[in-house]
Amino acid sequence: MQKRIALPTIFAVLFTTAAFAQMGEGKPSPAASTSCDLGGGKTIKTDYSSPRMKGRKIYGDLVPFGEVWRTGANEATTFVNSADVVVGGKTVPAGSYTIFTVPTAGKWTLIINKKTGEWGIPYKYESDELARVDMKVSKLPSPVENFTIAYDKSGSGCTLRMDWETTRASVDISAK
Repeated sequence: MQKRIALPTIFAVLFTTAAFAQMGEGKPSPAASTSCDLGGGKTIKTDYSSPRMKGRKIYGDLVPFGEVWRTGANEATTFVNSADVVVGGKTVPAGSYTIFTVPTAGKWTLIINKKTGEWGIPYKYESDELARVDMKVSKLPSPVENFTIAYDKSGSGCTLRMDWETTRASVDISAK
């Protein structure tokens, strides 16, 4: 009798464990992370969720022009710097921030916000803004399916870039 009860219980525990282990996989907008080493122990790390294009028109449609976007999906995108940095000419003290963007056809604005732990939209955090910085916009040679944030090493710093659809938005960051 105990064997009849024990065997189904074991299978139930194994099935439940396997199901929970896979819950994070296959999400429509999985978690992603990128970082930049500025040297001398100074780093920047960005955590975000990476939505997929799935045949949709992105900028000017799914992501409206001229409106604050949480810059990814799900929770708002985080920006953590271990030392003071200069982002597009503006000083950002060491700390944890949330970043948002305002995309338009010709330029983007990066918003660095002191409020963290937020979902992201609707945007109601103007009073917590540390800085708004212009980003360069360029056209990519081919479409990018997965929204991607990355850092490219450049001179004494890094270039933060955001690629999706056929658009790249970027801004230079250096250690202060």
